[in-house]
Amino acid sequence: MSIEFLLRVFEEHQNDIAIYWRGKRFDYRWLYTRIEKWRSELDELKVTAGAVVSIESDFTPNTIALLLALIERGCIGVPLMWDAPEENKARIYRIAQIECAFHFDVEADSYRFQRLEVANDHDLVATVRGREHPGLILFTSGSSGDPKGAIHDFTGLLEKFKRRRPTRNMLLFLKFDHWGGLNTLLHNLSNGGILYTVQDYGPDSVCKLIQDYDIEVLPASPTFLNLLLISQAYKKFDLGSLNLITYGAEPMPELTLKRLNELFPSVKFQQTYGLIELGVFRSKSKSSDSLWVKLDMDYRIVAGILQIKTESAMLGYLNAESPFTEDGWFNTGDAVEVDGEFLRILGRKSEMINVGGEKVMPQEVENTILEMDNIRDVLVYKEKSPLTGHIVCAKVNPAAAEDPKALARKVKKYCRARLQSFKVPVKVEVVDEAFMSARGKKKRVI
Repeated sequence: MSIEFLLRVFEEHQNDIAIYWRGKRFDYRWLYTRIEKWRSELDELKVTAGAVVSIESDFTPNTIALLLALIERGCIGVPLMWDAPEENKARIYRIAQIECAFHFDVEADSYRFQRLEVANDHDLVATVRGREHPGLILFTSGSSGDPKGAIHDFTGLLEKFKRRRPTRNMLLFLKFDHWGGLNTLLHNLSNGGILYTVQDYGPDSVCKLIQDYDIEVLPASPTFLNLLLISQAYKKFDLGSLNLITYGAEPMPELTLKRLNELFPSVKFQQTYGLIELGVFRSKSKSSDSLWVKLDMDYRIVAGILQIKTESAMLGYLNAESPFTEDGWFNTGDAVEVDGEFLRILGRKSEMINVGGEKVMPQEVENTILEMDNIRDVLVYKEKSPLTGHIVCAKVNPAAAEDPKALARKVKKYCRARLQSFKVPVKVEVVDEAFMSARGKKKRVI
């Protein structure tokens, strides 16, 4: 039984709180009992081992119990956010060949079941079924074209959670369809910790949860943390309980990390590293204000790109070529620098801007522009050019109203004084918009 180790924890902690959801408490006895009830409901609905089953929801008591019941049954789960655009959901249903679907009302925590007229015939799904193991399908953000569906044997992902570790009050901030969110879920449940769910991901609401529940650990993206600085929500609430903020999913701007350390001197900042294709790895930052990180995994650097070998790696993509080398290393696509046992993640190779053969990482230009006065946020991206291949472009969000043409000229002048000429934005647009995607990362495809 793949979740037997979790059920033992639930029995040990049966009188302890497992989940805080919308102001209500659910203990581990409730969670254990709800999984038992799901077994009967899945029998009635004729959801059998090996079925590809979507859960369209967010983290709620019922969906947490359902996900665990599906793992126990040996189904292949596909978590989807309930508020994802319908076009995105349709793509995922098609790519994953979903056979059964649970559509949740996240406010009532109730569901509607749907059986689709689909018989999944994908070879990788057949591999999971042949092992009689549970599976998991997660999708990339799909910012351009179809998202890629990564299929896992869930047994490999669960292995690291069998070792008991200390828990602290941790916000379940990363989302239901994100491995970071599932990693937080399984870490807390496997150690008898408390899951504090989030319904509103705005800075004010998150800060209020930290204050109300004495949250000690906040896992977040650099883009959200920058939004926290911009909003100044931290001034409205008592965040004294926080002692650790972990960040990952995208590179952290140097200036953002510096400001965070200045504002929260008693909080430790720790960089994490994980991918939907591999899971989340244990890591250690060189220091709280450093972007250099030591990763607890087997890796190698090939032509400046990080490659990883791990037992928790996905089986492959449902709709894309394999990213594994012939000798079994996963090509992450992340450009890195190396300093002894520490790495610095520079960003995705796919986001790199090629200007006449010269390589530009968007984060370097963003870090420079963020140093300027009156800049709240910036997004650097590429556009095609018939002459140079690409040009560097920037959207800037000013803190206070300023003449757009004058601000654009100032940005270019500031960059020319500090960057090589090919890194200076050719096009600068002044906007009043957030650059955060539904997954809390910067939207780099314009």
